[in-house]
Amino acid sequence: MALLVSAVDFCFFSLLMLLSGTRKGETARFLVSMPAELEAAVGETAVITCVPSISEAFNITYVQWFSSDRGSRQRIYYMDQNENSTDKNTGYTNRISVSDDFTLTISPVTLQDERSFLCQIGAGPAGNGENKTELRIYKSPSLPVVHVSDKGISVNDERPEIATCVTKNGYPTPNITWYKDRTPMKDNDETRISASVVKESSGLYTVSSTLYHRVTKEDRIEKFYCEVSYRMPGADKMMESERVNLTLHYPTEEVNVMVVSPTDEIREGDNVTIKCKGDGNPEPEVSFFKIKEGEDDEEMESNEDTLILSDVKRTDSGRYECRTFDLLYSTEVSAAITLVVNHLSEVMLTPEKPTDVMLGGNLTIYCNALGSQKTSVIWKKKNHVVAKTNALTLTDVTYQSAGDYTCEVTMPSVPRLSRKKATRVIVKGAPEFELKADELWVHEGEIVNVTCKAMGYPRPEITWSINGTMTQKNVNHHTSAGHLSLQVTQELAAAGVSCTASNSLGSVNKKISFQLHVVTIPPTSAPVSAKAPLQKESKGIIIVVVIVCILVFAILGAVLYFLYKKGKIPCGRSGKKDITKTNGSKDDIVVEMKTDKTAEQTGLLQGMNGEKKPVGDQGEKYIDLRS
Repeated sequence: MALLVSAVDFCFFSLLMLLSGTRKGETARFLVSMPAELEAAVGETAVITCVPSISEAFNITYVQWFSSDRGSRQRIYYMDQNENSTDKNTGYTNRISVSDDFTLTISPVTLQDERSFLCQIGAGPAGNGENKTELRIYKSPSLPVVHVSDKGISVNDERPEIATCVTKNGYPTPNITWYKDRTPMKDNDETRISASVVKESSGLYTVSSTLYHRVTKEDRIEKFYCEVSYRMPGADKMMESERVNLTLHYPTEEVNVMVVSPTDEIREGDNVTIKCKGDGNPEPEVSFFKIKEGEDDEEMESNEDTLILSDVKRTDSGRYECRTFDLLYSTEVSAAITLVVNHLSEVMLTPEKPTDVMLGGNLTIYCNALGSQKTSVIWKKKNHVVAKTNALTLTDVTYQSAGDYTCEVTMPSVPRLSRKKATRVIVKGAPEFELKADELWVHEGEIVNVTCKAMGYPRPEITWSINGTMTQKNVNHHTSAGHLSLQVTQELAAAGVSCTASNSLGSVNKKISFQLHVVTIPPTSAPVSAKAPLQKESKGIIIVVVIVCILVFAILGAVLYFLYKKGKIPCGRSGKKDITKTNGSKDDIVVEMKTDKTAEQTGLLQGMNGEKKPVGDQGEKYIDLRS
């Protein structure tokens, strides 16, 4: 910026001289133009211009540059028509240079360069001229740092020391301003600011500022910081420190006592944690007491500001007081809380013991439990709710009514508090059979399992009989607690079995009958004995034979129909009577097979359709295919 200003001045002055010229009869004047002041930062480059001007033509014979500090002049550069040199041992030997237009450049600039620099130019008979520039040097200080007292500040002190702000290595001396919550602080009745400046051996300055201020309790949330303002080339600048909170000491004015665990309603058996917190700093000593009407308060053992009550009982309910005593300010403050331990007594059932009721009778069981708050009662059987009142009423009971019932008492306002108790209902009566099939389909010779299940109380005894005869353990029969295993015979199927359930209140009988599956055997070349027992292995073979015969007949019919449609089989009538329908459709196929032999001559086998067919029947057959 300074170099630009100097160049503009030179151009303006030269133009003015050329336009005006030298008046006739006037003496020529030699002028040297230089900026009055120039600013530069330590470590940067300073450029000082020197512009000669005269009212008539002239020749430069020499140029000299000098540095001047407190009136003492020292040459640092010389140039004439024969030489161009920098003076030795001046501190500028290796840091300066002069250009063709006589401009002096200093790099890098140091703090010692804050002085005057003179430019002297000689023009022979025209005389000589000189001028000077004051070079101002600047150095940015370090970021300011705030040191706060770590001992704490009492609100009772008149104007205690709050903090100190320090900034180092600045030039020239920087200024420090204190702020509280963005408001600048100045010396007054509540505030005093003391600053000190130290010049380091380097010539730079360290500035510290100490703040004294009367604080209040509200200042604990305020932010304090300092601002450093300083000058740099071409601009005024500033930096701010970090914002800090003060550690203040103030008396306790209010105490807050609360239950921190559990977070919901308290019940018997819980571990209860009570905390007491005062608003003073430092925190005062805390003591806990249980208030007793008409008696001395009971001091409770606590850990600093925490009271823990383990496995609380209903007797632990009551009023608990927290008391604080501030030794620093000699003040005492207290607060109290009422503790309610919710409880629920054991469930009482009426009648209490397992209850007997006669089949078809009525029964009512009452359930009650005393609690600290309103309760709710539900009855359950196998996790299914059967009643929502304290009275369980069973009317016209059946054996299905028997079983275990559970009464559960809850306290809706205390979710974790509940009690339950179970009882058993016994229904007494004569035996009754469960509904099962009274008829079984079986195969002759197979082993079947028969079950006879009865309900009743006292517990029924099950007995079995066949044709009125009680069963005994033998090869074909086995009895066991209502179960019977036996092998099916035709005689057993015809007679069936009976089971009887009986207890002291009565008995009931049930008959189970059997129906035999009849299997039809297809014709075979070998005779079959009707008396041979049907074994399980032969059943599968018979079924396969039946299926094969059906397939053979189906294929034969299809082949005959195909040949007929192709004209390979002639149609005609015989003297025999056709077994056809008078109004049959053209696609009907009627097959009639006849024989002149009697059944007694050929030996009979059971046919597929139940008719008797002769083995090897060669009788006359008629096929009538009508279209």
